[in-house]
Amino acid sequence: MLSGNLLWVLVGASLLGIASGLNGAFAFLQKQSLVGDAAAHSALPGIAIAFLIFQQKDLPLLMLGAIITATLSVYLIQGIINRSKLKSDAAIGIVLSVFFGIGIVLLTIVNQSSSGNQSGLNDFIFGKAATMARSDLVWLSGSVTLIITTCLVFYKEWKLMIFDATFAKGIGLPVERLRLLLTAMTVLTIVTGIQAVGVILMSAMLIIPAATARMWSDKLNIMIIMSALFGAFSGACGTLISSLKTGLSTGPIIVLTASSLFLVSYFFSPKQGLLVKIRQRRQLEKQALEQEVQGS
Repeated sequence: MLSGNLLWVLVGASLLGIASGLNGAFAFLQKQSLVGDAAAHSALPGIAIAFLIFQQKDLPLLMLGAIITATLSVYLIQGIINRSKLKSDAAIGIVLSVFFGIGIVLLTIVNQSSSGNQSGLNDFIFGKAATMARSDLVWLSGSVTLIITTCLVFYKEWKLMIFDATFAKGIGLPVERLRLLLTAMTVLTIVTGIQAVGVILMSAMLIIPAATARMWSDKLNIMIIMSALFGAFSGACGTLISSLKTGLSTGPIIVLTASSLFLVSYFFSPKQGLLVKIRQRRQLEKQALEQEVQGS
């Protein structure tokens, strides 16, 4: 039978997996996954600044700081791309490195202060899902509910925006506002999960379930369902595995579980799996050889 604390962690990790899978599928197809990575790393200075200002580890205040700096990083990335000759990968790398570096410096200041040596903010780097309590689950459940509801409500609009932005504009959809909303949900998903998985690994929860689901289906509705299921399974399975042995960090185990699902899909998925592609290539080579023999 599950203990009370393990039950909260299990439910919280599963909910986080569902939200990450749903939102991650849209972000993955919109090619915003790396922007999510930058936003995740950029949340760290916001957490540290919020603690320095309020001098208390109050989760809503820390998350507010994370949202502000993560959102700022996204705007900076877009500004660098629009106002310079740098491409998106260079802009993302610059903003990610600068913000994460600032975050590490601020964490050092926090740890050296009289009130910060026991603050526990270092847990936000790699996450510490094992300490998730019922009060944390309330905050997480509210965020996850908002993320899931938004993804379902704007499913058709985001689908048009992703696959045919020109047509979406032609029928009067506010494409730029829809992109902004998707980015906002990506930031909220990251901020929601950094306590459990950490700023370094949270981007993996956005990318890996969606990439895994993409290996199994070309249809968006099936892809987002599978992505949510893969995310939930990774969260639940990772939590249970980490509970079997003391000292295993839950966040990294969750990501490793998601990575294992991706590897299995990469080799064995019936549509895009490596083994299927090898078999198809051999069949084409065999057919070409037979045609060559018949022609001669």
